[in-house]
Amino acid sequence: MARTIPLLPLRELIVFPHEVVPLFVGREKSINALEEAMAGDRSILLCAQKKAKVNDPKPDGIHTFGTIGSIIQLLRLPDGTVKVLVEGKQRAKITEYLDNDRYFLVEVDVIDAPSISLDDEPELAALMRSVQATFENYVKLNKRVPPELAVSVQSIDSPSRLADTIAAHVNFKLSAKQELLETESVRGRLEKLYELMQNEIEILQVEKKIRTRVKKQMEKNQKEYYLNEQMQAIQKELGSQDEFKNEIAELEDKIRRKKMSQEATSRLKKELRKLKMMSPMSAEATVVRNYIDTVLGLPWEERTSERIDLSDAESILDEDHYGLEKPKERILEYLAVQSLVQKIKGPILCLVGPPGVGKTSLAKSVARATHRKFIRVSLGGVRDEAEIRGHRRTYIGAMPGKIIQGLRKCGSSNPVFLLDEIDKMSMDFRGDPSAAMLEVLDPEQNSAFVDHFLDLEYDLSDVLFMCTANSLHTIPLPLQDRMEIISLTGYTDEDKLKIAKQYLIPKQVEANGMQDVDVHFTDPGIREIIDRYTKEAGVRSLERQVSSVVRKLAVEYIRDGKKKKGYKIDVRTVQRLLGPAKYRYGIADAHDQIGMVNGLAVTMFGGDLLPAEATVVAGKGKVTLTGKLGEVMQESAQAAISYVRARALAFGLEPDFYESLDFHVHFPEGAVPKDGPSAGVTIVVALVSALLRVPVRKDVAMTGEINLRGKVLPIGGLKEKVLAAFRGGMKTVICPAENEKDLADIPKNVLRALDIKLATSLDEVLRWAIVPLDEAHPNHAFRDFMNGVDTEPVDWRDVHAYLAERRRKERSESREHGPH
Repeated sequence: MARTIPLLPLRELIVFPHEVVPLFVGREKSINALEEAMAGDRSILLCAQKKAKVNDPKPDGIHTFGTIGSIIQLLRLPDGTVKVLVEGKQRAKITEYLDNDRYFLVEVDVIDAPSISLDDEPELAALMRSVQATFENYVKLNKRVPPELAVSVQSIDSPSRLADTIAAHVNFKLSAKQELLETESVRGRLEKLYELMQNEIEILQVEKKIRTRVKKQMEKNQKEYYLNEQMQAIQKELGSQDEFKNEIAELEDKIRRKKMSQEATSRLKKELRKLKMMSPMSAEATVVRNYIDTVLGLPWEERTSERIDLSDAESILDEDHYGLEKPKERILEYLAVQSLVQKIKGPILCLVGPPGVGKTSLAKSVARATHRKFIRVSLGGVRDEAEIRGHRRTYIGAMPGKIIQGLRKCGSSNPVFLLDEIDKMSMDFRGDPSAAMLEVLDPEQNSAFVDHFLDLEYDLSDVLFMCTANSLHTIPLPLQDRMEIISLTGYTDEDKLKIAKQYLIPKQVEANGMQDVDVHFTDPGIREIIDRYTKEAGVRSLERQVSSVVRKLAVEYIRDGKKKKGYKIDVRTVQRLLGPAKYRYGIADAHDQIGMVNGLAVTMFGGDLLPAEATVVAGKGKVTLTGKLGEVMQESAQAAISYVRARALAFGLEPDFYESLDFHVHFPEGAVPKDGPSAGVTIVVALVSALLRVPVRKDVAMTGEINLRGKVLPIGGLKEKVLAAFRGGMKTVICPAENEKDLADIPKNVLRALDIKLATSLDEVLRWAIVPLDEAHPNHAFRDFMNGVDTEPVDWRDVHAYLAERRRKERSESREHGPH
């Protein structure tokens, strides 16, 4: 029977009838053939290629005989290939290739399996039994063929299906399989199959003999190796040059000469006695030997001699770091007390501040100033308590914790030990490392610190521990209680200018090979880098930008043939070398605005202006807060609205004004999260300005928390906020009166340039921040409030008429004078 069908060429694979195979198809013609088959009755011709390496075969490169298959499942993979599951149905012979550019389309003659009655063919029945028995022997020898297959083959009663099923599962060569596929006679197919299986069985039997012989030889070799090792061990025990005895004697001598605690000496002697009774090649002997070496390697009484010279230490600290007065003062206090008493408990200092302010490098300077050795251990990402206290010796590969390892490495019992990024520790099922730090960082307990690996008391009281952290909220309170917290608030722009001139620029000029060229950074040029190319509390990014400028100058210097003697880096040069500005900082508006107030905030990059906007529209009392505000800030806004409602009469508002109005408070830069209570006064002023349609002074910035009684409460970060106001061109800064003590930390030139208003109540804030009303304004209640006088309620019809008339005059003047 002839039929037309798509063709799928196969590489190194032959599919027989009744066989189900998965195929991975990637060639375009083959995928198109599959799509055509799926669009029809899911039938496709499966023929093997004569040469598997040919990617685009021609008709003469494909075998004539194949199998018509039925597609069971087709799956498209992400890489563009197709996985298809096909079941072979019938033999077929290609008679003609039809014209088709997209895929192979052929005309075939279908070869139907003959219907044979075994009762009429006793010889064929006998041949089938022989083939089934031979296949059963094959399965016993070849472990890769499942035994269940032999059982299923025994139940096949069709000669044609029996031959095809066995041919599909026996590991014949492709040419032999193709020959079986092309054999139309069932008898002839079974005879060839029987002959091929006999050959395969002979090969498998030979392989089995070889494997057995090799296995016996290997067992013999292993036995000889084991006996030789035993002989060597016996000879070593009997020999005069016993390496193990020499090692034991060496350890005994070290224990006798090593100065350490009585407990440690007794423990090592006990461990050494155990080691003597062990076989030197045992795993337990290795553990004991490693323990003894670790204890002997610790600096039990080895100390670094300190030279306590306050003036020398102070000059070293000032030489390495600009500013940072509080930590420097605390280090000098420690050195002064050390010079007066024989032994003091080492202080646990924790330097907390934003990245790049010099916390880690300050610890190095402390070590240099005190003439001690320096160890740094990073705790970032540590989540296992054993990292601090060590592993018990019962575990394979056990070792001491980071504290003991660091002391063993430096060889001194009184170093400066820096625990870097202590706020980055976390916990999991293996324990809480911060809990293990409680003993390490407690001056009352660390004189008897016990590491799990050592199981001995070790004195850490001589160690000067210093910790660094970016924030305190991730450090558990009990751990904070054991440390002396020193906050590094970041550098002001003036500090950064001096640091750049004294430290960063000379360092980068030398690092980039420009020390022989006069590279001069002007103050405006440095300020341009600080303000518009960096946004940070520290100076890391500033150093990178300075380095970038110097590298670009080095390129120009080389291109000019090293002829130019100097470079002047001003604002225009910075913009030319570094490109467009990356950041902007808050600057005051040009005009007084209604509902627009300059707030102040502290970010991880330092202080910044935080403008607040408020608007009031007709509605039903709904309050909308936007700008990605945190919970504390939202609560501050609710408190501000409640205060305004409570003071409605004083502001000349009707008592139920909120019932017909909707309020919207927004903080720009909505993608940046904002939180904290210090925006309370800012929100109140913005709401009052929007409600009464009175402008707020453009040159006033403010900060402060509020309560429902209108009191202004203290806030944090005043220094950074005042510096942000100064940088943004403000003239007046309103802050809580209780923060007056913090003004001592602000540079005097900044205080001279600003008018600092210390507020105790919101009434004072409103009078300082809102532009005074003119005498013609009909809201006499608010006008009197601004003057500090109580008054009668206001008729709001007069206010609306006044505002409408003023807007009409403004539009008229705008049309007369034209746009500005």
